[in-house]
Amino acid sequence: MLTVYTTMPEWDGSAPAEYRRDMIAHARWSEEAGCRGALVFSDNEQLEAWTAAQLIVAHTEMFIPLIAVNPVYMHPFSVAQMVSAIGVLHQRTVDLNLVSGGFEVHRRKLGCRLDHGQRYERLTEYGQIIKSLLAGNRPTSQRGAYYTVEAASLAQPLDPGLTPRIYVSGASEDCIRAQRNLAIERLTYPREPGSYAGVTPLAACGVRIGIIAREDSASAWRVARRRFPYDPSGEQAHDWASKLVKSHWHKQQSIDALADPAPNGAYWLYPFRAYRTFAPYLVGSYAEVGELFARYRDQGVRTVILDHFPDPDELHHALMALARSSRPATVTLPGAAPSAR
Repeated sequence: MLTVYTTMPEWDGSAPAEYRRDMIAHARWSEEAGCRGALVFSDNEQLEAWTAAQLIVAHTEMFIPLIAVNPVYMHPFSVAQMVSAIGVLHQRTVDLNLVSGGFEVHRRKLGCRLDHGQRYERLTEYGQIIKSLLAGNRPTSQRGAYYTVEAASLAQPLDPGLTPRIYVSGASEDCIRAQRNLAIERLTYPREPGSYAGVTPLAACGVRIGIIAREDSASAWRVARRRFPYDPSGEQAHDWASKLVKSHWHKQQSIDALADPAPNGAYWLYPFRAYRTFAPYLVGSYAEVGELFARYRDQGVRTVILDHFPDPDELHHALMALARSSRPATVTLPGAAPSAR
């Protein structure tokens, strides 16, 4: 079973009423298409993630926000309280994407001076407390380098049926260590499948990608080039940012984008190179994209977060391609009938 999330629109300075309509429409399109939910960003420049999540929960029936949770914004007890409150009020879970701290400039504005390894150590403690509180078996006590709680418990214990899926984001060894300590799935921006070694190098991993697919490859590439045209100013912005960003995955993906600027089969990094998105794109016919994504599945991927899409038709095309990724049996998308290759 492949778990599919989409990505909620980022705040772009549009009129509040317009942005609110876009968020609700996107959530409803995703729900109608059978996706589990959508990633809700969290950083200094975005609309506060929990407020956004409550909006889309209130306007959907089963849709599950995947909220990016950053230790610099909220104590782990408050995270567990929010999950519990939404569960009580809406009988809905929210999934959690644990992130280590975001952009360095944002961290520094909030007084965070921890190095890379320390941030993942803090994130591990953070996730342990959240998991323990939500389990609700007994009061949580933990004394660590970053957080201390003593006999803490939630006033409204979470219904076990609403237990969230919890992920950690990153590609570094520090992140992989945190993933193992927390025993959860890891989210990453994937490299081209041939870049990985080992039997299942992406076991217990989810990937965030964009997909532009059509019946034939030429049609898909025409759409892709219109959406992400050649953009020298975007490339310059990316090059400038790459000198400042210290993220492991960002540096590796920048190296890949510069080393092979032409599309590598269906795998395409130009949208990232032009600083339009962080996610690599898979572009081509349904069969081509499905075959490439099948290689990720062979390597262990069971969760995908689709990059933002402009309309429900584009989401439909992406899901058609994912339905071709089953090998050799069938893939069942959430809420959809099985589709044989």
